[in-house]
Amino acid sequence: MQLTQNDLKALSERYFAAWAARDPNAIAAMHTDDTRFWTHTGAEPVVGRDAVRATFAGIFEQFPDFSFETYRVLYGDDHWVLDWALISGDLRFDCIDVVNVSPDGLVCRKDTFIDSVQLQAALNGVPA
Repeated sequence: MQLTQNDLKALSERYFAAWAARDPNAIAAMHTDDTRFWTHTGAEPVVGRDAVRATFAGIFEQFPDFSFETYRVLYGDDHWVLDWALISGDLRFDCIDVVNVSPDGLVCRKDTFIDSVQLQAALNGVPA
């Protein structure tokens, strides 16, 4: 099955809504069984739907007021790139997600790149 731009946009909108609802089960349900999530902060990637679900639940625990602001979404043939800011209480830092989608319309890989300077400043209480 060839994904269309409309398929990617519809999937991304459901995906963003699940993140906005802070629902790790709904997010993980949109991932393949062998999905891979990697936050490029020095840690190893997390592999598998159950491990990803647990990792996403941990993010919501770490950032209890988790929300986000979308700057832009760029769509390719089998992926989207999300330019966004993570917001939780007084914390705010920019991120880029590269999200690959399998031919059957599920997320098979999500790489998150964090502006580490902004993150460190936010954690130290310095305004962005």
